[in-house]
Amino acid sequence: MPRPHFYLLAALLTALGISHFSDRIDPYHLDVIIGIGINIILAVSLNLVNGYTGQFSLGHAGFMAVGAYLAAAVSLFLGPKLLGASGGTALQQNALFLAALGVGGLSAAFAGLLVGVPSLRLKGDYLALVTLGFGEIIRVIFQNVEVLGGALGLNGIPAYTSIFWVLAFVALAVFVVTCLVHSTYGRGFLATHDDEIASEAVGLDTTRYKIIAFVIGAFFAGIAGGLYGHFKLTITPTGFSFDRSIEIVVMVILGGMGNTIGVILAAVLLTLLPELLRPIAEYRMILYSFLLIVLMIVRPQGLFNFKFGKVKL
Repeated sequence: MPRPHFYLLAALLTALGISHFSDRIDPYHLDVIIGIGINIILAVSLNLVNGYTGQFSLGHAGFMAVGAYLAAAVSLFLGPKLLGASGGTALQQNALFLAALGVGGLSAAFAGLLVGVPSLRLKGDYLALVTLGFGEIIRVIFQNVEVLGGALGLNGIPAYTSIFWVLAFVALAVFVVTCLVHSTYGRGFLATHDDEIASEAVGLDTTRYKIIAFVIGAFFAGIAGGLYGHFKLTITPTGFSFDRSIEIVVMVILGGMGNTIGVILAAVLLTLLPELLRPIAEYRMILYSFLLIVLMIVRPQGLFNFKFGKVKL
């Protein structure tokens, strides 16, 4: 069995083992762990775009919103018809949940394609502005669609998200991104990042590579949104604002652009840090922002961007 597949299987079995004892975990700690997992999925998927392909997207929360709303819509509107008044068996609920996540992820990927095709011919600040505009458009659309709750959002979403599903999709996201980047095809992403003009000169279609990275990143952002909605049980447009996109970008930058392990560690740190600062709630955001500034001055290449020889961890 190839090593990457072995690691994926081991991660899935570990997630299954942890979920078996999830009822013994304190609810607050469980909430934090699931939040960490969702943030890892978001950060790893954005790192494919911003880190490995060299683009700069500021609209990742928009793709998360698409996945969250459409996955929740499947569970809320189709679930009662498919499962009946009894609510169905655990197996039927999990099947519905996977279908809802699939709809959310594919819808987000389609949105990524719609945004990526016209915008990824742009570079730098122009691309950042386009993706920022997309994120705000999505938020405003959901805010004004009454079928999806409008400004009040969607409530009563079934509690299908468990620690197993979160850890399983964390493993899957890391597996897909790692295998893709280290594949022969994935070298096109790295070439696009290193020198787009030179890549085009040797015949690479850099726009295609950027669109593929954008679509895959959007897909996993949609999955993260679906997990988030089915865990929080209520979603509102304000939960997917520009601030949310910035949080995800900070995780990627702090972890080290193009460094999957570093991005994972940064997602863990930036999820735990606000929780650790709760005892000084009135100064929490000031101290949190100050620490980020200091870290970026001291380690502009990323807090966890370590190299041993020519190997980046």
